[in-house]
Amino acid sequence: MPLTLHEAQDVIARAHAKAGDLGIRVTVAVVDEGGLLIALGRMDGASSLSPQIAEAKAVGAVMLGRDGAGLAELSKDRPGFFSVADRLVRLPIVPGLGSVLIKRGDHVLGAVGVSGGRPEQDLECAEAGLSAG
Repeated sequence: MPLTLHEAQDVIARAHAKAGDLGIRVTVAVVDEGGLLIALGRMDGASSLSPQIAEAKAVGAVMLGRDGAGLAELSKDRPGFFSVADRLVRLPIVPGLGSVLIKRGDHVLGAVGVSGGRPEQDLECAEAGLSAG
């Protein structure tokens, strides 16, 4: 069963709650297994560029089947491949902390991307979004 809008909104709500605990303002994007946006939530006061970055983080994660840290490693270890892959997806891929695959069992349903805090904070928020609510 695909990721639902309700599930995506729950991920965003939990990630926003974590951001509030950390005292930061973020945007959270949830995409489906094909990298298409399901839901996006920008907290009041979050950077005006954070929606595009959050979505690009999520799209890169799901399209290459790796979380943000894995994408950063790939971009460093195989820059030629990464450069080509980056041009093949509908948004530029943003490697680095802040994106996590959404799975049900072994099946990838999509990804969440977060932007607005320090990289470690973005990752914390993304992981909180996936925690059981």
